[in-house]
Amino acid sequence: MDDFKGKVAVITGAGSGFGREFARIGASLGMHLVLADIQLDALEETRAEVAAAGAQVLASVVDVSSGAQIEALAAATMERFGEVHLLFNNAGIGTAGLIWENSVRDWEWALGVNLWGVIHGVRVFTPLMLAAAKADPSYRGHIVNTASMAGLLNQPNLGAYNVSKHAVVSLSETLFHDLSLVSDQVRCSVLCPYFVPTGIHKSHRNRPADLANASPATRSQMIAQAMISKAVTSGKLSAADIAQRTFDAIRAGSFYVVSHPDALDGVRQGAEDIMALRNPTDPFAHKPELRQQLEAALRG
Repeated sequence: MDDFKGKVAVITGAGSGFGREFARIGASLGMHLVLADIQLDALEETRAEVAAAGAQVLASVVDVSSGAQIEALAAATMERFGEVHLLFNNAGIGTAGLIWENSVRDWEWALGVNLWGVIHGVRVFTPLMLAAAKADPSYRGHIVNTASMAGLLNQPNLGAYNVSKHAVVSLSETLFHDLSLVSDQVRCSVLCPYFVPTGIHKSHRNRPADLANASPATRSQMIAQAMISKAVTSGKLSAADIAQRTFDAIRAGSFYVVSHPDALDGVRQGAEDIMALRNPTDPFAHKPELRQQLEAALRG
C-alpha cells in the first residue's frame, strides 16, 4: 500500500505515543482519520492538532477491551467515511512484577487492553476491509498490530505484559497467513518496539476503577515500575521515529517492524535454546551486574 491520500485510517490509542504519531503522519499524507482513546483530554489534543492540519477527523472515547465499543467505532467509521484502509490496533498498557504476584485484576486489565483490544479490532474491521477488496480490485488495506519486543523476548518481572504481547505476535503471524489465503489486497504488520518514550510507563492513569487493586503494589511491582520508567524515558528513538518506520513498512509490505534490531540477538538465542532443547538462557548474561542488582532488590 503506497497511496494514502483520501484513504481512511482507524487508530486506537491515538491520544499519545505511537497513536498520536500515526495520526500526525496520516494527516500529513492527506488521510481521513478515525481516532480512539480511553483518555478524553489526550484524544481531544490529537484531534485538534490533526484537524488544524486539514484532516477530516472522527474522534471517539473507546475502551478497546470492550467488543461492543469497537463494534460501535466501526459502525461510526462506516457511517462517516464509508470504508477503512488502515487499521492501527495500537492501544496498550504496561504491567509489571513477579508473575505470581499479578492479581486477577492485573491480568484482566493487561489482557483486556493489550490482547482483546487487538482481537476485537481484527474481528470487527477485517471483514469490512475484505468486503471492500472484493468489491474493488484497486482497493488496498493494511492492518498494524502493536506488540512489543516483549512479544519476542521473555524478560523477568514482566510476566503479564510478556504474555499479552506474545499473544499479539502469534495472532498477527496467523493473521498474515490467513489473509494470504483469501486476498492479495489486504496485508498486515506487527510492530515490536523496545524502550521508546511513549508514556506507557504511566498506564495507571487510565486504569478502570473496577480493575484497580485493593492491595498496594508489591515490592517486585514497584521495582519493575521504576526500572521500566527509567528505560522508557531514556530511550533514544522517539515515537515519531517508530511511526515513520511503520509507514515505511506499510509501503514495502513488510510484516515485522522492529525498533531496535540489536535486540533480535535475544530472539535468536531463544530460538537456539528451543532447537537445542536446553533451558532458557539468562537474559542478563551479557550484563550480569543488572541481574545482581535485580536479585538484590527482590531478595531484599
